[in-house]
Amino acid sequence: MKPIILIGGGGHCISCIDVIEQTGLYQIIGILDLPEKIGQKILNYSVIGTDNEIEQFVMECPDFLITVGQIKSASIREMIFNKVKLAGGNLPIIISPIGNVSKYAIIEEGTIVMHHALVNAGASIGKGCILNSKSLIEHQATIGNFCHISTASVVNGKTNIADCCFIGSNSVVANNIHVTANTIIAAGSQVLRNIELSGTYIGSPLRKIR
Repeated sequence: MKPIILIGGGGHCISCIDVIEQTGLYQIIGILDLPEKIGQKILNYSVIGTDNEIEQFVMECPDFLITVGQIKSASIREMIFNKVKLAGGNLPIIISPIGNVSKYAIIEEGTIVMHHALVNAGASIGKGCILNSKSLIEHQATIGNFCHISTASVVNGKTNIADCCFIGSNSVVANNIHVTANTIIAAGSQVLRNIELSGTYIGSPLRKIR
């Protein structure tokens, strides 16, 4: 198994650990988090440093996964991604063995496909994304960089989700919809029209709340 270091030790990290262990492809050698957490354990793994030490770890372990969660903003995940790349590290694609990714789909570096997520033929997923448990990305949908498609949400065919978006749990985005960058869709919402203005949206019918 190849060694890998996780960056971010919150709740999303716990879910990622389970996915990584089940792949059988990587051995987690530690987690990077806040200075005050060094020495603490998350499940069976120790916090061994901070993200300011990526360059020091990259020679011994070139592979990293960003395990910081994402709801309100993708900025932290994007910043860490750029730190890893600048240090010469790799951000492999992680796919749960009980996820399903079509051989005709495209997934870019640093993205994790979690348990029971489904990515259908012709879909394209950008860098540093989270496709969370039981999410569905339908045929020919495009997901931009640093998006979080949350648990049991549905992105239907030929939809375009631009960079740095969050699609909340149990939300549905209809066919052929465009969602502009830096948009948050609250849990349980229905997106039945294009979203051209960034912000936070909720409900059915959908309305902008900030």
